[in-house]
Amino acid sequence: MTEPAHTRLLSRKISDYCRIRLDPLFPPQESARIRAFLLNLISCSKKPPRKLRGYDWQEICILCGLDDKAIRSARTAIEPALDAIARNTKTVPKPATIASRGSTKSQGHARERPQPPRAKASRPSRHKKLERLEREATANRQKPGMKPRAIEEFPEPLFAEACDHPSFQAALDFQMRRHGDSYWHLHRAVVRDDESLDRSTIRHWLQGSKSPRTVASMEVLARIERRYRLPPGYFKAKLPLQTRSASGHILDDIGSAERRRLAWHLPDDFNTRRSEEQEEILEWVRRVIISGSTDYRRFQAAALKQRYAIRFPGITYGQSDAANDGYRLQRQQQDDDGALFTDPDLMSGVIEAPPVLGMEMADLIRFKTATLTAFGLQRNGVWGEETASQKVEHLGLMFGALAAHPRGSVRGYGIPTQHLTFGLLVFPSVWDWYVQWRERRRGFYTSWEVDMLRISLALTRKDTGWLRQQPHLASRIRPVNGLVSPTDVDRARGDWEDACDVYFKHASSRVKEIQRIARVHRDPFEPIMPVLEADSPVGEYRKITEEILRLLPDERIHRRPAAEAVRSFLMLRFGLHLGLRQKNLRQLMVSERGRLPRSERQLADMKRGELRWSEREKGWEVLIPSVAFKNANSSFFGSKPFRLVLPNLGGLYEHIEAYIDRHRRVLLGGSEDPGTFFIKTAKATSKDAAYDRNTFYEAWRLTIQRYGIYNPYTQRGAIPGLLPHGPHNVRDVLATHILKQTGSYEQASYAIQDTPEMVAHHYGRFLPQDKAALAARILNQVWQAA
Repeated sequence: MTEPAHTRLLSRKISDYCRIRLDPLFPPQESARIRAFLLNLISCSKKPPRKLRGYDWQEICILCGLDDKAIRSARTAIEPALDAIARNTKTVPKPATIASRGSTKSQGHARERPQPPRAKASRPSRHKKLERLEREATANRQKPGMKPRAIEEFPEPLFAEACDHPSFQAALDFQMRRHGDSYWHLHRAVVRDDESLDRSTIRHWLQGSKSPRTVASMEVLARIERRYRLPPGYFKAKLPLQTRSASGHILDDIGSAERRRLAWHLPDDFNTRRSEEQEEILEWVRRVIISGSTDYRRFQAAALKQRYAIRFPGITYGQSDAANDGYRLQRQQQDDDGALFTDPDLMSGVIEAPPVLGMEMADLIRFKTATLTAFGLQRNGVWGEETASQKVEHLGLMFGALAAHPRGSVRGYGIPTQHLTFGLLVFPSVWDWYVQWRERRRGFYTSWEVDMLRISLALTRKDTGWLRQQPHLASRIRPVNGLVSPTDVDRARGDWEDACDVYFKHASSRVKEIQRIARVHRDPFEPIMPVLEADSPVGEYRKITEEILRLLPDERIHRRPAAEAVRSFLMLRFGLHLGLRQKNLRQLMVSERGRLPRSERQLADMKRGELRWSEREKGWEVLIPSVAFKNANSSFFGSKPFRLVLPNLGGLYEHIEAYIDRHRRVLLGGSEDPGTFFIKTAKATSKDAAYDRNTFYEAWRLTIQRYGIYNPYTQRGAIPGLLPHGPHNVRDVLATHILKQTGSYEQASYAIQDTPEMVAHHYGRFLPQDKAALAARILNQVWQAA
């Protein structure tokens, strides 16, 4: 039998075999591809691709344009055909070599035209001719293997029925099968030659081992959506981790820290936009989301760049770590009167208090926070932990301003830190310089200066002022050129009581003068104005919690991001239901369901509340003793605890139980449990899982930045016009909502555990048009009834 006849017979047998054995196992298109692949092996006399042990099924899948999953189950049916082709390839004689074909061709020409004798032909010319013939044969030779499918821009679906799968992996796999695409062919159709996205990336997407994250992957995903004529963002909305920002934005002139903050708020097509649009987006994100566009936020951002405060790290409330041996080590005193600083700005920054000043601050804190005062001392009022921390910070700023270099960016007074003492606070000139210095930095006076002067009045008040009861501080005062003269020092040392009286009288008049011209710098309503202007402020703010749930990551794949998202959701929901101050919400303890909760006496000793399961009410209950509140003596409490059963609305109980059972454990990550309901994500750089005032504020603010502020460039965010803010603004939302619904300051005060007077002065935004609308709504009922 001749070779062509043998090949035709085998091809007919393989075609019959595919029709009988493979057609029932594969869709028509896939079966046709396998048949074409097998027949191509026969026509080219090629052996099937092999590995060391058996056939190379991965290469076979690629050559057939099929997915590995599709062909894996039918390998046993295909192997007999491959074996037959391999046996046939062994028996068929090898085709003539290129050289022999070239010599045959040359012999044909030799019969047409006389040729010189072979002996006379030069060897170099014969080699050149063979090389030329080999190049021509190589150019004319077809590429081995199956010819790739033609790429269609918009392939027609193989079947009409469509199914909207919830997961990204299932949705992509379904659409590829529906349009007859393998991952290899899809890669050829949507990835350009100059792009580096590997075809295995799409395979990993199908397997679920990876998901699109880079800007380049998002662009390819958009091309796939266009190819299958799906709505924009169809696949992106199904990604398992919606809260992760895309990487790969081209921001060469921006530092890595700022780049991480910006990435979440940049669109996926940022790199392909014009430079003018990119600058516009960056400016908007920085102004609105990162820093906030209020005048106070801009001032605060500029002020944060100039650090000048004095820290008191050895202070703990009720006692002093400054009294330990390490802190008592006397530092070598240097005379700085004639010191020259080469760069004044290098002297700016947060510095630690000198030992003497640290001991004085420790004595003041112990005096104002101790349960009982020391013998011989009198006081009026006690500072709580939060108040004491605030006063330490404010006094640290004042001493830092006095110590900052006058030629630096802070423009301080330049008093050597070794000369700083609380005794300087009895001189009117010191306080006058400080309040005027603050006025120059801000541009006007605010209530801050009034509050600082009131602190000085409390320190120098007759009988109960701490500073008045510390006459030994006069011995530590040194003259300050242009501020405290030697005569002033001698007068204070001679009559400390008189010096305190003179200052008390001076500060009392200064308070009245500054109060008259003080302006409001931070409008607490400005960041949440779109919420307060809505007909239902609580309903408007609730949209943020719905946005969190919409973008909630898949807990099975991304445990920690899912736990952080649920924590953010519960922060806002608890704030909306409870109306607590930041301190009470942050320090809220938790008792797991089925465990014995803490008694009211235990909570009163801790000055904290607790979330526990109430068997009587069959719900989650929040119990907070009145002593835990800032306004514990308010008429709202009447010495009774605050108790509220949370409503089981909007899936609240489901997320509370999931958070307690699973998510808290993920966030702890093996670190010590502080026992509070809300905990930080424990990381290698921070093992302490307890929130403090600053970290809780930043967590709330980050939630608003990501889920609350509507971003027109990414289409994420719930409320247009919202600005970053902290947890305290929720109290404004609750009070304003009830005022708009009822017009009652009394009922509004119930929502935030305060008095009607406090609501009227600080929390409720109840404008004349709101009052008129409420009255009109009541009066219109008469006409509607008629």
